[in-house]
Amino acid sequence: MDSILIRIKRAVFAGRYRFTTKALEEMDKDGLSKQDVAEAIVGAVSITKIIRSTSVFRKDRREMLYIIVSPTLSGLLLYTKGKLEKDVRDYVFYILISSKRAR
Repeated sequence: MDSILIRIKRAVFAGRYRFTTKALEEMDKDGLSKQDVAEAIVGAVSITKIIRSTSVFRKDRREMLYIIVSPTLSGLLLYTKGKLEKDVRDYVFYILISSKRAR
């Protein structure tokens, strides 16, 4: 298993994950809970795709975004996109930028 995916799963297991407003809006639209998203990430066997952020708000380097498509425990296939981020204490957080049903 990819070491990045292991870091993401560990952050989610420890409750160190956050949702952007966009992700929360997508989840609400699709009737998804935070637990659904956490289940899909923890159950993932691989990162589907890695992309570089093209956000105009990034001044320095481009950050890596991780796309995971994986089912919840009840079999609902979810698409999530997020990034790993450290806080001032070096705790790793997984920030979910997008969370919705996979189409």
